[in-house]
Amino acid sequence: MNQTKLPSLSRKTRRYVWFCVLFIVAFVYAFAKLGSEMLEQELRLFDSAVIGWVQSGISPALTSFMLFITFLGSTSALLMVITVAAGWMWWQKKRWEALFLVIALGGGVLFNLVLKWSYHRERPSIMRLVEEKGFSFPSGHSMASFILYGMIGILLYLFVVSRAAKVAIVVSVVALILLIGTSRIYLGVHYPSDVLAGYTAGGAWLAICLLGLRLVVEKRKGKMEK
Repeated sequence: MNQTKLPSLSRKTRRYVWFCVLFIVAFVYAFAKLGSEMLEQELRLFDSAVIGWVQSGISPALTSFMLFITFLGSTSALLMVITVAAGWMWWQKKRWEALFLVIALGGGVLFNLVLKWSYHRERPSIMRLVEEKGFSFPSGHSMASFILYGMIGILLYLFVVSRAAKVAIVVSVVALILLIGTSRIYLGVHYPSDVLAGYTAGGAWLAICLLGLRLVVEKRKGKMEK
């Protein structure tokens, strides 16, 4: 009886699998903890303190900057980015990477909608600088940007050789994701806990997609070598 199990994978891939599983467990636990504390009204002091700090420096110039940053996490911007990124990957013969990038973002958006309807949290009503519809928990901008920009960053990190380029990619992606989340708090459309929940849910889904991609690529590589 022929069995294809974890031991048939390369040592590097087995290590990658365990790292992904650990990240998935950690992110799921963090999200569940945030969700539980949100429902029990235990995050009010935390949310209020962070909102007060983030919105303490409101100014016309900063608001314009935050509106631009939040646009980078919007549906329009994400569609543009994924079209360019997936198209480039397809052209570079990285077709499984392009496919999983689309799966990651599309699945993440649907996952976010399910979570929003499960928790039914209303958006903040104080110091709102823009209007948004729908439920608040978890933040869709934060979750989708974590998934898309995070996956693009990880794939670029693996593609490039230069150490300086790798550092620049990590710093740029982390900064962009954090800024998008902060912009949602600044504009008054999300609680800080919404943003953290978006990151944790996005992180879990991203790790699942990266795990799936790695296993598919490894399996196809093994078939080509036979």
